[in-house]
Amino acid sequence: MTALLLGAAALWGSSRLVWSASLRAAAIQGQVLETQTGAEHSGALVPLAVLAVAGVAGVVATGGWPRRLLGGVLALAGLAAGWIAVAGVRFGGFPGGTPVWQVFTGRGLALLGGILLLLGGLLATRRAGAMPRLGARYAAPGARKAAREPGTDLWEALSEGKDPTDR
Repeated sequence: MTALLLGAAALWGSSRLVWSASLRAAAIQGQVLETQTGAEHSGALVPLAVLAVAGVAGVVATGGWPRRLLGGVLALAGLAAGWIAVAGVRFGGFPGGTPVWQVFTGRGLALLGGILLLLGGLLATRRAGAMPRLGARYAAPGARKAAREPGTDLWEALSEGKDPTDR
């Protein structure tokens, strides 16, 4: 889940940095440097970041095959983010005044975010059965488990809505 949160932060940060720059002819000023942020370049970066944050809640709340399905969707979203990051990248020919470090940092952050989403999705898919699920303790009443510690019976009685002091 940490990978999903870090991936979401990387994608959101990448959407705020400059991704491309070009010279545009202006009437009075001659040539003007026009820059595009990651969000302007690709409108999918912020929605992918929101999907990653929602994926954290989905991974916690679900279990079994729904968690595996969600993990697959998150892994595909990671691949899409990585594709967006590397598509159209160029390593030279920038006009003067272009913040080149921002261009490479923005695309690098998007690639890192995509990799983290991919890893988070694959981990959610692989460990779907082993990870705890939200509310799993109260999902179905089953056979009473043997107490491991002396005070455990009192807490379980409270969880079941019984008064443990009433004997």
